[in-house]
Amino acid sequence: MRRSSVLIVFGGLPGTGKTTISRGLSIRLAATYLRIDCIEQALRDAGLTVGAEGYAVANALAAENLKLGRMVIADCVNPVLASRAGWRQTALQNTARLVEIEVICSDLALHRQRVEGRTSDIDGLKLPTWDDVVSRTYEPWDREHLVLDTADSTLDYLLERAETYVRSRIG
Repeated sequence: MRRSSVLIVFGGLPGTGKTTISRGLSIRLAATYLRIDCIEQALRDAGLTVGAEGYAVANALAAENLKLGRMVIADCVNPVLASRAGWRQTALQNTARLVEIEVICSDLALHRQRVEGRTSDIDGLKLPTWDDVVSRTYEPWDREHLVLDTADSTLDYLLERAETYVRSRIG
């Protein structure tokens, strides 16, 4: 009998804290962790042009893990309704529960400081500039989801909120 699978999808602009929170939650929940930045850089390293392909690969990897009854966490900017619809389709096709979490930083000065002070932990990955971040297309979410604001909360508090939200959605 197949265990019930869960797809937890993070989204938010670069520099808000998505990776820190999604990694921490992956550890807490013993979930499979998929990071779009890592997938996209591997595609670039292979000489490929990257667009929607990174999300397509991530959705395929998520689907394989969901078929095994795994809990999967996707760490991505997830900027447009189409990318969010792709995750919903992956969950639906694999009879998985979907939990969506958006990470924001409501303090623009702090957000900028984070973006400008970051270093990449992925070899070869060119991080976006502040201008890249603020000029990026980022569509409002159209479904119920948890919003975590990293401007004035501790990581432990944010992880507790995320874990509580996930557990309330999966029964």
